[in-house]
Order: sequence, then structure tokens, then C-alpha cells
Amino acid sequence: MTRNSVLSSPAPSSRRHAAGLAWLCAALVAATGGAVAAPSLQRQDLEIVDCLLPPQVRRVGGRTFQTPRRPTRTTLSDCRIRGGEWVEYDRANLATALAVWLETAQAGDAEAQTVVGEIYEKGLGTAPDYTRAAEWYRKASDQGYARALFNLGTLYEQGLGVEKDTLQALNLYRDAGGLKGDLGFEEGYRQELERQRAELQQSIDERDRQIDALEHQVNELERKLDTQTGASAEKAAEVSTLRALLAQLRVDRDGSRTRLDALPAVAPARTREPSAVGAAGIQAAAPPAPSPRQLAGLGLGRYFALVIGNQNYRRIEPLQTPINDARRAARVLKEDYGFSVTVIDDADDVAMLRALNDLNGALKPEDNLLIYYAGHGTRLRTGSREAGYWLPVNADPPPTDTFWVPNEQVTAHLARLAARRVLVVADSCYAGLLSDDPSFLMRQEPSQVSLDYMRVRLPKRARLLISSGGDQPVLDAGSQGNSVFARAFLDTLEANHEVMSAPALFARLQSRVQAAAARTGFHQVPEFKALKGAGHEIGDFFFVPVGTGR
Repeated sequence: MTRNSVLSSPAPSSRRHAAGLAWLCAALVAATGGAVAAPSLQRQDLEIVDCLLPPQVRRVGGRTFQTPRRPTRTTLSDCRIRGGEWVEYDRANLATALAVWLETAQAGDAEAQTVVGEIYEKGLGTAPDYTRAAEWYRKASDQGYARALFNLGTLYEQGLGVEKDTLQALNLYRDAGGLKGDLGFEEGYRQELERQRAELQQSIDERDRQIDALEHQVNELERKLDTQTGASAEKAAEVSTLRALLAQLRVDRDGSRTRLDALPAVAPARTREPSAVGAAGIQAAAPPAPSPRQLAGLGLGRYFALVIGNQNYRRIEPLQTPINDARRAARVLKEDYGFSVTVIDDADDVAMLRALNDLNGALKPEDNLLIYYAGHGTRLRTGSREAGYWLPVNADPPPTDTFWVPNEQVTAHLARLAARRVLVVADSCYAGLLSDDPSFLMRQEPSQVSLDYMRVRLPKRARLLISSGGDQPVLDAGSQGNSVFARAFLDTLEANHEVMSAPALFARLQSRVQAAAARTGFHQVPEFKALKGAGHEIGDFFFVPVGTGR
């Protein structure tokens, strides 16, 4: 069975779990001193909207004035309480989203310029306009805004709205995270320089050979024309054509030489590795979560996990393993890595959105959040645009999407969270649609994470996705009570005893998932991406085993 949305006849839920939501509320009451969402909130109150806040009235001396209205993305309930105007969630309306942000963007605000770029890139209700997206990202990038630098880099990596240029993409990624000379990027940057240098040199050499051969051919023809009487106009035209081709080859060769000369010098490869985290002398017992954690003087913040297992669907076919997957994930994260874990079994749409919304009040900037989702997923195509969804247990069968939770709402909630590092692990069909970002150019992460690497990455925002598959169905069962993906993910975590980055985790589980799926005759390829619309800035997520750090 796959975690698909093209399902058989409706099946009643065998059980509904309210305990998970109660546990979430209790945890957040403890973390926030009682500041949790009101029970009377409706689904629409919890959705993220583009909100235009009213101006502030300020008084300086004897003079009163109003500040400009400020755009933000927040829940409809919060926008209403703050007296704002909002555009209700409409994934098919470009104009309404732009109306909130465009004036502030035109005034030079980098965040608003980036949001406008994201709106054009998504192409709400129309085809994406990547050229305009790049223009707005560039305006914010010129101000050094990290989120815009990263977004522009993804366009260069894919050749969308700009000429494809992987080296330029790498430069933008490095600038986004302040990673010039960074351990994780330096080797990949050097390799890309070497590749482009080799390609350009090969092109120059090939053009030189073609020019030599063509010059010889032209010289021979001209010699024959000089020695022959009454040479035909046809021969003279052939010489003229060959000379034009020769001139074009020289232009191409000289252009390649210019691009080659413009490349930076190739830095020498590193041959020394700094001491790795986990070495003798820096290990100590970890304090109980959710206390902030330390590692060799580095502040890691607190670790939280929200784990959702949707299995017993009311109107569509139930699944076999999500609750087992969720409970095993909760145990591993809590016992092996010191997370404060909240588990919700069989969540409806309001419970899912409320859980995401309530995290906003509990998390601080230095914190870490892992969201694990196991359940049905689906997609809908509107024109040329394809959207993905997580399905709550009250979901109707496709194509009735009334209660479905759109990917845009998940990423919108993640964008407003204060936590600096967020990792989403999604085990559902079409989970890769949660991000339209290309897979990272840079995954040459060290097998052991060094302290120097962590010092550079910890201050940067991370919004990362590890999905069980891309734009395709994935297996539900097939691995001793767990899904194929969950088994690989959790076995990898359990076998690890050192600080591990998210890219390293993905590298270890990817081949295991593919091999296990292949044994059942199924093709399943996990993906690792950045959640671009959620404000990624080339940060990373670190799994620190209990007993490491102090």
C-alpha cells in the first residue's frame, strides 16, 4: 500500500485520539506560561494571511504623526485582533497578495521586496514570472538580505528568469549565509570552479583545432584559385563562406578565453580536517530538555519536536504504519537526542494548524524544531501549477479539498516561527512538493561535523525538508511495522553516536530507502531541499546525541 490519495471506498475511523492534542496544549502551557490558542478558534482563524497592519500614531514633542501601514504574514485571528486588513487565503489570486506588499516593496523594504519576488515566482493563478521574481530578489539582495540572496541563487541554479549559472548560484548561496571560506561550501565551490575551468579550456582547445583545420582548408582553396584561370564564382563563394565561419569560431574561442580569465583562481583543496565534534574531552551529560544545550561553548538552544501520525482516516482508506512510525520517532528523538516531543495521533485539519500556530508562542530564536509528519498526502493541478497537501483524518477523498492542509500554509507557519533551525521530515505521497526549491548544489558536508562548521552555520536560519519521495507515491508499510522511509530514518538516528547534520543524515538514509523499496519492486527516491518560502538562509540542523555537550 502506498500513502496515496487515489484511494478506495471510504472507511470509518477506528479511533480518534484527543490525547495528542491535549498533550500539545499542556506542553505549550508549560513553555509559555499559559499562552495557548483559544479553544473557540476555527480553521480559518489559524490560516496564515497577508495582513496589512494599521499605522501607529506617534507623538514627538508637540507633533503627532502616523507611521506607514506595515505588511506582515500572520494568522487571520492575530490580524483581526491587531486591527489589520487581510487577504483571505487564496492560492489562485496574484493581485490580492501583491496588493498588501507592493507599496512597501517599492519603498525599498528588503523583506517586502523578497515577498513580492516569491509571489511572482509562485505565479498565483497565473504562470510564474521568474524574470520579475529575479528582479525583486536582486533589489533585496543588493541590500544584503539573506533570504533574497538564497532565493536568487535557486533561480540561477535552475536557469529560471536568468541565464543558468551554477557558479553564480554558489556565490549567492555563500553570500546568503556569510559563508566565504566556509568548510561545507569551500570544497564544492572549488570543484565547481575546476569543472567550469576545464569545460572552458576544452572549448578553447576544440575551437583552436577547428580553426587550424579550417585555415588550412581556406589556404588550399585560395592557392588553387590563384593558380587557376577563370575560377568559378562558386569557388569564390565557398571561400567567402569558410572565412565567415572562421571568423565566428574565433569569436567563440575568444569569448571562452574571456570567461576563463574572469574565473577566480582555484583555491587549493583542504588536506587537513579540524578536530571533529565528539572528540574526547568535550562530552558531558546533556541537561534535560527543554533546557538550552551547550556544546564546547556553543549555544545550541532548546530542541522541540512536533510528531503527527495520521492513520485512521474517516472517509478515505486508512493506513497501516503512521502511528507506529510517529511513536517510534518520538521515542528516538526524546531518549537518544533530548528533544521535548509532542505527539498527535489522527489529527484533523484544525488540530494540525493549531499545533503549528501554537508553536509560534513557545519557540525562541535560538531554538530548534523538528516536525515529523506521517500520513496521506496528495496533489492538485491548477493550470500549469501543481500544489501538494497533507491530509488530516477528516479529509474527503479527492478532489474535494475542503479540509486538506495546503503546503503553502505549512511553509507560511514555518516562516513566522522564531526558531532559527527548523527541519521538516515528511513521509507522505508527493511530500517533495512541500518545496519547489532545487536540491542543494552543496551537499559535500564532512562525515563528522566540526566545531568550526557549527560556528558558521548555527547563527543562520535553516528551513529544511527531508521527504520520503518527490512528486510521487511512497510506500506505507514494508519494513517490520514501519514504513520503508521511517525505518531507514529512525535506524540511522539510532545508529548514530556523533553530532550529525541534516545533509549527513539524508546521505545515510537515501540509499537505504531506495534499496528497501526496490526489494518490493517499488521505485522511491527521498529528497533533501530547502523550504525557500519559509526564509531559509543556508543554515543547518544538528542532531546532538544525549551525552554529547554540556
